[in-house]
Amino acid sequence: MAICLAPLRPDTIVIGSKPFTESYVLAELMAQLIEGQTDLQVDRRFGLQGTFTSFSAITEGSIDIYPEYTGTGALAILKSTDPADQGLDSLRAKFSRRFGLTWLDPFGFNNTWALVVTEPFARKHQLATLSDLAQVPDLRAAFTHEFMQRQDGYPGLVETYDFRFAEARGIQHVLAYDALGAGQIDVTDAYATDGEVPRYELVVLEDDRGFFPEYLAAPLIREETLNQHPELNAVLNRFAWSITDSQMQTLNLQAALAGNDYPAVVAAFIAERAVADGERPPPRANKSLPPLARQTLRHLLLMGTAVGLAVLVAVPVGIVLVGRPRAARIVMGLISVVQTIPSIAMLGFMIPLLGIGVLPAIAALFIYSLLPILRNTYTGIQGISPALLEVAEGLGLDRKRRLLWLELPLAAPVMFAGVRTAAVIAVGTATLAAFIGAGGLGEPIVQGLSFNDPRMILSGAVPAAVLAVLVDGLLGLLERRWGPKQGGTIGDSPN
Repeated sequence: MAICLAPLRPDTIVIGSKPFTESYVLAELMAQLIEGQTDLQVDRRFGLQGTFTSFSAITEGSIDIYPEYTGTGALAILKSTDPADQGLDSLRAKFSRRFGLTWLDPFGFNNTWALVVTEPFARKHQLATLSDLAQVPDLRAAFTHEFMQRQDGYPGLVETYDFRFAEARGIQHVLAYDALGAGQIDVTDAYATDGEVPRYELVVLEDDRGFFPEYLAAPLIREETLNQHPELNAVLNRFAWSITDSQMQTLNLQAALAGNDYPAVVAAFIAERAVADGERPPPRANKSLPPLARQTLRHLLLMGTAVGLAVLVAVPVGIVLVGRPRAARIVMGLISVVQTIPSIAMLGFMIPLLGIGVLPAIAALFIYSLLPILRNTYTGIQGISPALLEVAEGLGLDRKRRLLWLELPLAAPVMFAGVRTAAVIAVGTATLAAFIGAGGLGEPIVQGLSFNDPRMILSGAVPAAVLAVLVDGLLGLLERRWGPKQGGTIGDSPN
């Protein structure tokens, strides 16, 4: 069972989103409505990696609300192919009974999946429907990773239309549009309300066999949260059944063009609706810290805590393993195997145990930090000249004094090298923590990938690289201040 990581303050609502433009926009819309119309605080956990992470987070109490789609709820979460389960009433009843979750009223638009091609490609092959596309030989396709896995995506689509793709590989959603424009692929999946569809002048092919279900976007909220704050029902239903497909497509396009300032697009949309309804536009909330400062502090928290804990565990274990080569091989072999698990998979494994946020990110980074510190501690002490150890023993030093006065000072440079390696690895790996709502400098990278904004990606990647260099340099200074100096009188110390 996962540890509930819901906020300790009862006046804080945690809102999540998936890592694509529309989910960011809808989550920010809900956040600004709550901030503008209640006294509640909002903690944004945007960019969670897909349906599995988002749904796990809300069922475990790590977030309170996130925007979800009725088709996804029925097919991907309930795993039901019964058309009756795709209806809102059925979804509400089953989600309440099984998960303690409530579907509020949908925003109004239907963001169903679709396949898109470029206009020249459609003209060349006279394409209007998916059945037409299925007749084109040797199609080069790239689909989003979630679309590739879900039955209401690639597997069911191939079965329904008998597609025979020459290749079909996974790709990040927004990168597929660039690949289409460059002629690297022929077809990709899209959402009906994607702003990139008119931006790239793409053709949406008709689903003439009715394969794709209806995908109505709506706030999905924990019943416990709604019982504690019943005012959220009216606040979050402010835009219920009122946003059209074309309006959402325009919002998505404006947000993609605005990049990091997509909250301003959402604020303008709310203000326009307020003016149209004869209301006073709500003020925008001010954050206490600039985004870069907040992200850097969170990044340092993740990295520093994980590496610090790894030092507290790996150094004593490395000391104990000295003189026990068989045990050392077994322990370091096991840790080496764990190190081969991809970082994003490791973070995913942590979600069922620890939810989302800081705690699972620190746990994953801690695991990745263990091996270099443990190996260097063991190697540094094990490599000390036996002659020096014999002299120390001849002088009557017991095991404890020999360790403190001789072995650790001589092994310090090698041990510090392990800590420096672990710290640099942690700085880089911590950028992936944004996918599970832990924040840090991965936030702008994830958002930049979602908005296809290289500047936003660099606004996180460059500070992360600079931070890695600074951390390594600081630890290098500490290394030079601790341990034997070059040219000293204590011989055979490894450098």
